[in-house]
Amino acid sequence: MTKYFPLENGKYEVKPGMVPFGSNFGNDIADGQVFQIDENFAEYRRTKLHSRSEQLKKYYQTYNYSDTVATAIAHLIISRLTLEHPQYFQLESLTNHTLILHCHLTNEKIYLDSQYHLKKVETQIKPVSPAYISTLDALATQVQEDITVISRATDGTNWVSAIHLCFPNHWSAADKIGKNFTSIHTPVAGMEKMNQRGNAIVNTMITHKPMVRFAWGLSTDTYLNHHPEAPPNTPIHQSQGRKFDINHPNLYLRIERQVIWGLPECDAAIFTIRTYFEDVAEIKKDTTKRQKLISAIKSMTPDSLTYKGLAESRNPILTWLED
Repeated sequence: MTKYFPLENGKYEVKPGMVPFGSNFGNDIADGQVFQIDENFAEYRRTKLHSRSEQLKKYYQTYNYSDTVATAIAHLIISRLTLEHPQYFQLESLTNHTLILHCHLTNEKIYLDSQYHLKKVETQIKPVSPAYISTLDALATQVQEDITVISRATDGTNWVSAIHLCFPNHWSAADKIGKNFTSIHTPVAGMEKMNQRGNAIVNTMITHKPMVRFAWGLSTDTYLNHHPEAPPNTPIHQSQGRKFDINHPNLYLRIERQVIWGLPECDAAIFTIRTYFEDVAEIKKDTTKRQKLISAIKSMTPDSLTYKGLAESRNPILTWLED
């Protein structure tokens, strides 16, 4: 199983933390994949379908998402899928310039024109509902990552042009779409210095070679969808996943592996988010990892604790970890 532990220095830090894509984290070929597919694919797919069926625009938004950028993003995703997972994805080119992406994990065939516009989808099982409304929507529903696209104009302004976010961690696509880097991250505690370099960071994302970074937090469940607006008929305490009970200590390290792949030819970048969970009860058994987690929690500022939803749970969590 692919595993990451982004707390090696025992500190909670808000920084770019970008390292070259493909860096070795001990996960063999998975570290060199943009799209990581594992034995949990069915659960991730089920959650994406459930999110889309609840209300598609709640999880998928675009803003000034140009055809040029959309074509480049689709081409990149398909190229990586067919390269990284040829047993699951094959691209067929017909004589009439139609492309067919064969997706064996979902038994779907995605038909595209020469510019990667979505034409139709064929399936051997019950069709997805609602039907895919774009190529990005169709492709994002074939993978275990959420996908964000950032675009930049010739005058240097930048904005989030597409978000397919079925596994939100207390943020929403509707709240971020169309905003620039600085505006998006203004609510994040500890982002002040990075926000002052917002344009420079976006330039790095677009013009540099592909990179990977990690983010982490703590959750009392392994639900993938923690949208700030709870799905219908879901109790608010359940949807938040942030109420720690020391008498029933369910706690998980929620890790995000984020891949940034720039497309300088069209002044854009794709930003993928793959969510993993590690049971803190297992981390607790490893003396080194436990101490690093304790140290990282203790290093969090009051603002960071509030932002991460840990202000009330900090002390009970530390008491449990140190027991």
